Amino acid sequence: MGIVAGLDSSPDFTRIVVCDTDTGAVLRQGYAPHPLEGRPSDVDPQAWLLSLGEAAGGGLLEGVQAIGVSAQQNALIPLDAQGATVRPALAGADKRAQVAAADLIDALGGREAWAQAVGCVPQAAQPVTKLRWLARSEPDNARRAAVLMQAHDWLVWQLLGRPVRRTTDRGGASGTGYWSAATGAYRPDLVELALGRQAMLPEVIGPAEAAGTTPEGLLISAGTGETMAAAFGLGIGLGDAVVSLGASGSVMAVHPEALVDSTGMITSLADATGMHLPVVTTLNAVRALRGTAELLGLPDLESLSELAMKSTPGAHGLVLLPYLEGERTPHLPHTAGTLAGLRRESMKPEHLARAAFEGMLCGLADALDVLRGRGVEVRRIFLLGAAAELPAVQAAAPALFGAQVVVPQPADYAAIGAARQAAWALGVSQGILDPRTPPSWHGAAAQVLEPGEELAVGQAVRQQYVSVREQTHPGAMRP
Repeated sequence: MGIVAGLDSSPDFTRIVVCDTDTGAVLRQGYAPHPLEGRPSDVDPQAWLLSLGEAAGGGLLEGVQAIGVSAQQNALIPLDAQGATVRPALAGADKRAQVAAADLIDALGGREAWAQAVGCVPQAAQPVTKLRWLARSEPDNARRAAVLMQAHDWLVWQLLGRPVRRTTDRGGASGTGYWSAATGAYRPDLVELALGRQAMLPEVIGPAEAAGTTPEGLLISAGTGETMAAAFGLGIGLGDAVVSLGASGSVMAVHPEALVDSTGMITSLADATGMHLPVVTTLNAVRALRGTAELLGLPDLESLSELAMKSTPGAHGLVLLPYLEGERTPHLPHTAGTLAGLRRESMKPEHLARAAFEGMLCGLADALDVLRGRGVEVRRIFLLGAAAELPAVQAAAPALFGAQVVVPQPADYAAIGAARQAAWALGVSQGILDPRTPPSWHGAAAQVLEPGEELAVGQAVRQQYVSVREQTHPGAMRP
C-alpha cells in the first residue's frame, strides 16, 4: 500500500511518525516543541501549526499518501463566522472553570442528569465547562463564537485548507460534554445551556472515513483525541484495559457499549474504531509517590522503588490511602490522605515506601473494580507511564490487579494510532480495506508480567487496603 504518517499534537510538542501501511513499522519520525512558555491555559493555535511545520521538515513526509491527526483533548477553539479565532484556545485542565463546572451540574439537575445525557459529569477541563466560563467571564467573545472546534478538528481543517465542511470523530466529540456516546448525537441544548446560544459544531464522521483530500492529493483521515489514538496505537481490544500512571491516574477499557454511570465515576468516551472507552480517573497516582519520596528525603522515584523492594507485600500492616489532592474515585473531593497501621515494627522508611506503591496501585484497582462492576471484561492490563518501569510497580501490580500486566516499550503510541487510522482510511478509499475492520498492525513490543503464585498474597494486601478505606470512608465506593 505504501506509507502513511501520524502526527500527535500534545500540550507540549508535535511528534510525527511515518509508518509502513501494511505492518505499522515506523520508518522515520520528527519532533518539535510548541513555541510556548510552559503550559499556558490560553494558547494561540498557530503555535501548533508552527511546531507541526518544524517537525515535518527535512522531507519527512515525502512519499506519504495519507495523514492522521491526534491532538490534546479538551482544548476549545471558538471561531467567528469568518473562521478566525475569537480568542486563544482554552487548553488543558483550566482551574478558572471550576465554578462553571459546578454551575452546569446544578443547571441540568445534578450529576446523574449529566451522566444520563452525555455519559459524563462536567469537569473544569471539558469544552462544555469552558463554554460556560466564556459566557460568564468574556461575554463579548462568547457572542462572537459562531463555530466550536477542538485541537484535532482545527488541525485537520487547517491541513485541508480551511474548507466549508468541518469534521471531527466520535472519540473527540465524546469528550466535549455536548455529544453522547450512547446515542451518537450532539446535544445542542447543552451547548445553549453553557454558552447561552447555539453555535456550529463539526460533523462527526466514521472511524474509517476521510475528512478530505488536500489539493496535492494527500488524504487526511478523521483524526481523534490523544487517548483514543494511543489506545488504537497500542492495539487494545475487548478484554484489555489501560492503566496510565501520571501525576493522576486513569483506567480505561474497550467495551462494546456506552456505560451510563449515575455516580459520575465513569466517563463514557467513544474510541477510534466504533467501540467505546469507559474511563475512570483517580486524582492521585505518581503524585503520591513523589510526596512520599520528598517525605523520606529521597532524590527520585527510582530511589523510592529501591527502598520499597526492601519491604515485603503488605508493608508490615502499613496502609496509605493516597488521597492527597482529594479524590475522584471514590468521590471524596475534600478529603486528605490517610496513613494507617502504624506499629513500632512498621515505622521504617522501607515500609512507608512500599505502602506508597501499594496505596497508589490499590487506588487504581478500585478504579478497575468500578469498570468490572459494570460488566467490563478485564483479562489483560496495559501499564503506561514512566513509573510503569519501576521495579516496585512491576513487582506489585499483577497480584494487586489480579490480571496479566503488559508494560509496552516506550513509543509514540498516539502518533502511531493516528498513522494506523490514516492507513485505514487510505485502504478504504482504495477499496482494499473493510470500513468495519482496521488494518492489522504488529502489536507493541512489551514485557508481560503474570500474577502467578503471588496472586493470593496480592489479594490479601488489597483486602487490607479495602478494610482501611471502608473504616475511614464508609460506603464511599458503593454505587
